[in-house]
Amino acid sequence: MVLEVQGLHLGYGPIPVLEGVDLQVEEGEFVSLVGPSGSGKSTLLRAIAGLLTPQRGGIQRACPQEEVGFLFQEDALLPWRTALDNVALGLRIRGWPRERARKEAEAWLERLGLSGLGHRFPHQLSGGQRKRVALAQVLALKPRLLLMDEPFASLDAILRTQVTQDLLSLVEEEGIAVLLVTHDLEEAISLADRVCLLSQGPRARIIQEHRIPFSRPRDPVRVKADPRFGLYLQSLWQELKEASRCAVT
Repeated sequence: MVLEVQGLHLGYGPIPVLEGVDLQVEEGEFVSLVGPSGSGKSTLLRAIAGLLTPQRGGIQRACPQEEVGFLFQEDALLPWRTALDNVALGLRIRGWPRERARKEAEAWLERLGLSGLGHRFPHQLSGGQRKRVALAQVLALKPRLLLMDEPFASLDAILRTQVTQDLLSLVEEEGIAVLLVTHDLEEAISLADRVCLLSQGPRARIIQEHRIPFSRPRDPVRVKADPRFGLYLQSLWQELKEASRCAVT
């Protein structure tokens, strides 16, 4: 087990957000976290990353903080550094010699289809290219657990498909455990081994869990053509509607 969350209670001052959340992620497993708006998905992710302190309950990780990667919706690329230097930055901070860090950064850019673009600055890259650089920046640090908060929401459908396929191939090759927060139910099902559904907040908790049986290595496009995909999507959509309705009533 890479991550285990037990009985997590978390809020902002007297305002409750999460109450009694239990969640596990195994080595190499891909888990998607979905839920109504305001259910605390991003709050849970930030608590797991160590950015928020639980009020009760526990978060246990089988890896140190430096082996946890975090990919936000907005990338963390520094505009005054080239793509190559952005990817190499984390390695340099860890004490890698300059040339070794740059060679490792070049290798990751190549793996993500960005060979020859390392000299460009972020403003000279397309949205899809920037997202790949941000992904290379995180993966170059060899995380055992990757936390992602709606990282592809700003991309159009074609770019989103291309980048998620790249991501899936890399995390499968590297055996990285992933916890993805997303509003896109199709994305959640096509990428994950399990999909967990949070109830509506306040006091949100995980109320449903679906195991997704599609084999790996996985092609998200082919998965969506599988007749079982529509059944999972329909079931999850109905559960999400019910969760949202409970909050209104």
